[in-house]
Amino acid sequence: METQEFGDDRPAKGRVVMLVDNKVEGDSRVQKAAESMAAAGWDVTLLGLVRTGRGRSWKLGDAEVRLLPLKAPLAKRHAERHRSLLRRPLAYPPGPLGAYRRQWAKAWRTDVATRRASLKVAPHAVGSPAFRKAERARLAVAGPASKVMQRWIEFRSEQSVEAQKAGRRLQGPLDRAFTAAWKGAKGKRAWRRLEPALWDYELTYGKEIEALKPDLIHANDFRMLGVGARAAVRARAAGRQVSLVWDAHEFLPGVRPWEDNAHWIPGNTAHESEYAPYADAVVTVSEGLADLLRERHSLSTQPTVVLNAPDRPVEPLPGQDADPVPDLRSLCGIGPEVPLVVYSGSPGPQRGLGDMVEALPHLDGVHMAFVVPNPAAAYIKTLLARAEELGAGDRLHAVPYVPHWQVVPFLSTADVGCIPIHHWPNHEIALITKFFEYSHARLPLVVSDVKTMSEVARSTGQGEVCTAEDVTDLVRAIKRVLADPGRYRAAYDKPGLLDTWTWEAQAELLDELYTNLLSDREKAEN
Repeated sequence: METQEFGDDRPAKGRVVMLVDNKVEGDSRVQKAAESMAAAGWDVTLLGLVRTGRGRSWKLGDAEVRLLPLKAPLAKRHAERHRSLLRRPLAYPPGPLGAYRRQWAKAWRTDVATRRASLKVAPHAVGSPAFRKAERARLAVAGPASKVMQRWIEFRSEQSVEAQKAGRRLQGPLDRAFTAAWKGAKGKRAWRRLEPALWDYELTYGKEIEALKPDLIHANDFRMLGVGARAAVRARAAGRQVSLVWDAHEFLPGVRPWEDNAHWIPGNTAHESEYAPYADAVVTVSEGLADLLRERHSLSTQPTVVLNAPDRPVEPLPGQDADPVPDLRSLCGIGPEVPLVVYSGSPGPQRGLGDMVEALPHLDGVHMAFVVPNPAAAYIKTLLARAEELGAGDRLHAVPYVPHWQVVPFLSTADVGCIPIHHWPNHEIALITKFFEYSHARLPLVVSDVKTMSEVARSTGQGEVCTAEDVTDLVRAIKRVLADPGRYRAAYDKPGLLDTWTWEAQAELLDELYTNLLSDREKAEN
């Protein structure tokens, strides 16, 4: 193992390359892992990506962050590259032909109309009487023919649009048959046909990882698992020993994908199944998910649980700005006496934000704040518009994320932390990041009746549980908490409750895992 040096002359424990398939900002777990492992003495480089524009780099404490520009030509679906004779046989092939034919038909119709007009207003310019007679005969045919041709071309163009839509949706019987055929033929290697865009990540990260020559690769989530596994295999084949840690944030078969199609879940789960055996250790976010992963992938040992807990409030690390924490209430334009319910995290219909909006008219005087990555996102705009329709637009506020080390004090001025998520497999099995953030902000909680979170909230007494997707019950729970918030805040006075729910405690587990992996490897080499 190579020895690296820090600026204060401490020898590094080893070189770690962390991989994530996003732009890092907004991913508090990944940021905290990179910072804390660098602070613990590891030489950490965190590789993320940008989908548009140029890459860039910066420091998180002693960790280096590099964003790589992702080129994704393999993300284009078959219908975006080829004509589909089975799906829409009359459609034009992808490319410029359809637009060319539409424009050509318009030009023909314009030409026919102009020639008719010329015969009427300037016959002498058209030609001799014999030519004009022949021209009238030609136009008698060309007029109806051009009209029929234009309609035919428009029909084929509409077919092309439908073919493209269907090809992107990938939800039809042809798509399901395609998926079943490749799963039957290739098994867990079928992702190469179902989700070839996974190779785009490999081709973006692969050479960068090799140049860094890591002792340990920490691959976050399912896409980076394959990238990390292939990098480790190549390194070992070249004579360098590299340990691979897979950090599984979600149970992939239970994910509600952004691309709801017949290929996404089968393709990505096949990819995960192929590369899970290459991991030397697995890390995940809850005991329930650890059990599921061990069973699904026949893991020899139980995954290490590293909770999505927040930082204990401290002074900013080097490289973190020392700007004052923004005031949530000021951003919402309200004073300290106004009841404020907050939701902080990624938005989406399955997260219950729509239920919160529908509850607003039944909560007189109560304001709600959505703390989200992009307050101008289309989905957030639909929620704000719906609040306007309900006559509560002045009581719903969308505000942007703050840096992760500011989250807890930022949220602490609210009266209630709300987590009204719907019943999805991944929602049932974990205490999600915002649960811990709300807890450290000492907010009374309103949570839906998803299994793990509702059980903890009931046992600690830190909040009320409502029925998921039931607006009436959500209103009841919020009113009950607002009626006696001190009762729920008192739960946080229990000795030791919040101590284990800190990232510092989780970082110790991760540091120990890294150390044991490299120690075991060195023993095996000797």
